[in-house]
Amino acid sequence: MSMKIAVLPGDGIGTEIVAEAVKVLQVLDLPLEMEQAPVGGAAYELHGHPLPEGTLNLAKSADAILFGAVGDWKYDKLDRPLRPEQAILGLRKHLGLFANFRPAICYEQLVGASSLKPELVAGLDILIIRELTGDIYFGQPRGRRTAVDGLFPGADEAFDTMRYSRPEIERIAHVAFQAARQRGRKVTSVDKANVLETFQFWKDVVIEVHAQYPDVELQHMYVDNAAMQLVKSPKSFDVVVTGNMFGDILSDEASMLTGSIGMLPSASLNDRKQGLYEPSHGSAPDIAGKGIANPLATILSAAMMLRFSLQAPEAADRIESAVKSVLAAGYRTPDIWSEGTQKVGTREMGDAVVAALMGNGAGKTITTITKS
Repeated sequence: MSMKIAVLPGDGIGTEIVAEAVKVLQVLDLPLEMEQAPVGGAAYELHGHPLPEGTLNLAKSADAILFGAVGDWKYDKLDRPLRPEQAILGLRKHLGLFANFRPAICYEQLVGASSLKPELVAGLDILIIRELTGDIYFGQPRGRRTAVDGLFPGADEAFDTMRYSRPEIERIAHVAFQAARQRGRKVTSVDKANVLETFQFWKDVVIEVHAQYPDVELQHMYVDNAAMQLVKSPKSFDVVVTGNMFGDILSDEASMLTGSIGMLPSASLNDRKQGLYEPSHGSAPDIAGKGIANPLATILSAAMMLRFSLQAPEAADRIESAVKSVLAAGYRTPDIWSEGTQKVGTREMGDAVVAALMGNGAGKTITTITKS
């Protein structure tokens, strides 16, 4: 049986980096059917909406989604529901993609590219698990109004609502503890329970769920301290679990420990293991079309897709090994380049990964790509 992948390149560098990940998938001996559709600003230009019905239906019917990036400054004046970023929020909501996995791994060859001392990041392997469909991003009510109280009654104000229900916290806590059992058996739950009632509730529920995992150590940490410890002692973490907003910030901070956000893949899963796979970085419109974007985060996201949604862990291992081989050979895009290494562009980096795979005896994937 073929495995269906919805390919959604999006905007900016999204088209360039996704093309390289598709190229890598095409040399695997797997029956993959890939269908492409517009999303984000590209979809708005074609259909007047960042997440057209056809794109959403394709995503719902696919076994997995390979996603690039969305956004461009030229869309900033659009009404919020029409902005490109609403596409990714809509996909998370409609597909129930509640669990976001963001591994932060510092490859041996990139220790010198990190902003921290080598001894702090050598061997770094952190997994940040971010709750993705709740918190202040989706909480209601929200909007703008005239203040009726506070320091400035009668003034214009804007407001958002931070909220979490017990089932939302329980399911992401289970995901974190189960992931920790496959790693270092330690979970750090990040909250702000000293200030926010929402996160005192978060902490209470995580403690209750932890009772089912006595073999896993649980640590609690306020988000401001967690941000500091990620820089001070990053290898003290194993699995980090936190809410939507804190996870967004901390995972970007962790990306710089690895040398470049261009190295960080991510997976967003629902309870059926259907997932959306994308690099942790954005659309970078300032470098779009220049052929210098790092495609490795997207290629590594494709490896996560094979492992988590398509049940092809051996193929995932081969892609990850190929990436390591390419780095060991000295190939670098500009974001990770240093003296003594070979600077290459987006396409050349993808070609190098393909060559490494083919050198390991890869076969030809059965692939269909349909553009719509």
